[in-house]
Amino acid sequence: MSSISGDMDPGESRGAERNATAPVVTFNRLELNRILNLYGRMVSDGEWRDYAIDFLKDRAVFSVFRRTSEVPIYRIEKDPRLARKQGIYSVISASGLILRRGHELDRVLLAIDRKLAVV
Repeated sequence: MSSISGDMDPGESRGAERNATAPVVTFNRLELNRILNLYGRMVSDGEWRDYAIDFLKDRAVFSVFRRTSEVPIYRIEKDPRLARKQGIYSVISASGLILRRGHELDRVLLAIDRKLAVV
């Protein structure tokens, strides 16, 4: 016997189950655009080759790899629990060292963003 009543659409029950789970933390469009712009520049320079995005229930992580088979060289994390403390964004190196933490993504990404300088 089915647990779904005869007058309810099966898709509605799946949607109700999905809404009952805890929300996950994600990057919004502007944040992802800024991160992917930096990623594109570093790929064109030949320094980065791959990335991964993880949306967890407590934080969102954008990992950058030099090679796919390696550990990430940088992790850009968004953790809303730290919004009132050190800042929601952080850049973490492969060794686990927090390079920069703050409330504004652009300022945090300066830790790994190389700008061209006139010599």
